[in-house]
Order: sequence, then C-alpha cells, then structure tokens
Amino acid sequence: MEFRSPKSAAPTSSTLRAFAVLELIARAEAPPTLETLTRACDLPKPTVHRILGLLMRGGLVQRDAFEKRYGVGPRAAGFALEVQMRSPDRAERHAVLARLVEEIGETCNLTMPDGDKVVYLDRVETAAKVRLHMDIGSRVPMHCTASGKLFLAHLPAARVRRILGPGPLKRFTERTATSVAALERELRRIRASGIGTDSGEFLDGSVCLAVPVKDPLGRICAAVAVHGPAPRMTLRKGHEFLPAMRRAAGEIAATLAAPH
Repeated sequence: MEFRSPKSAAPTSSTLRAFAVLELIARAEAPPTLETLTRACDLPKPTVHRILGLLMRGGLVQRDAFEKRYGVGPRAAGFALEVQMRSPDRAERHAVLARLVEEIGETCNLTMPDGDKVVYLDRVETAAKVRLHMDIGSRVPMHCTASGKLFLAHLPAARVRRILGPGPLKRFTERTATSVAALERELRRIRASGIGTDSGEFLDGSVCLAVPVKDPLGRICAAVAVHGPAPRMTLRKGHEFLPAMRRAAGEIAATLAAPH
C-alpha cells in the first residue's frame, strides 16, 4: 500500500502540519522513518524533523533508537482511547451490545488493542446470576484472551514478535500457552477462521469467543466478544452465537467515522 499524506497538499498551519505528521504515523502499517515521513508529507526534511522533535517532547510520538523509526507515543495512544470511550457514538454501540446480550443471554464486550494489551471499551452484563465481572477500561493480556489473539493474528509478524518478546509467555492458568511457537501456530488458525477463542486460558472457568470489527478501510480495529462461565458456556455453544455476534460487529463498524 502506498504511504501518503491524508491531505493532497501540506497544511499551512504549523499546528495542522504537526497533526498531519502524527496522523501519518498513526495510519502506518509499520513505524515509518524520517525519510518516509518527509516524502509523504511533502515538507522539507528539517521541518519534519523539527515537528517530530516537538511531538516526541510532548509524548505524542516515540522513536525506536536502534531502527530510528517513529511510532505513536503513550500520550497520543491514551488520548485516542479516551476519545473512543467517550465518543458521541458510544450510546449507539452500547445499544448494539445490549441487543446482542438480550439475544444470546451471555455477557458481551467491545474491545480494542492498546499497545500490548486489550482494553474493554464497553460491556453489557448478562442477567444470569452466575457471571464473570470485568470493569470497563480494564486491560488484559493479548496472548491468552480471545480478543487479544484475534488482534495478534492480523498483525504483521514483526509486530507480533515485538509484542510477545522471546518468551516464555506469562502463565495465568494451567491452560495458558506459554510457548511463542505454539501461540503462533494458533494465530494462523485464528487468521484462517476469523474467530478468537479462549477456554480458561486467562481466567479459570471462563470461555470466550471474539469476532472482528473492521474500520472503513477493512482493518480490524476492535472486536465483539462474548464470555461466560463453564459449564454453562462452552466453545460449541459460543459458535452458535457467531451469526448474531457478526451482525453486531457489522452494526458497530457502521458507527465508525469514514476515512479522510
């Protein structure tokens, strides 16, 4: 995919120039270099370098010292998450989740990747007496959760390796896969099926399935997940919920803003 500025011409405002550079970094499939950003921005290299320095000082951008590539900084990532959690469209997305819970009878979540974690953007609890509690805003690991493995399965291999590290992976239950090689094999299966699963890998007695939510460019940006306690909830039963979950994911995707 060609890497270009979202605008046909470079903005004249210094503030908008900085935002355009930040937007390019956020949209990039892999962290770009200064040279790549300079070509995409159609700005002089010293100007782009100065903007990057400003963004780095503000915590909006960070640079890999070894590869000299630029990525979104913690402040920008946190801001993006706050925007999603307090978006005017949140009520509509919450209503979609509520209808899904009413239809299938188990707790449903809307999740997004957040660095090397998964964050719960929204959640609607089942009315059943026995249920698993997780607060909105909670962060859980990627390698042993249904949503996390779904996100990992669709990331570039190099980024997956950066997130997972050399291993062994942290064990949370007896079912947690701690081998990076074993997890990578599972990620290939998830990529083929489009379904993330977790059967007691993060929490004992919890069964979870996740399906993707895609942005207007076809990228997986979030997930709709269902989870419940075993033995009431099983992976086989969860597969019966998939048509309803995919409809909900499509409805939530329709609330996402169109690209520039």
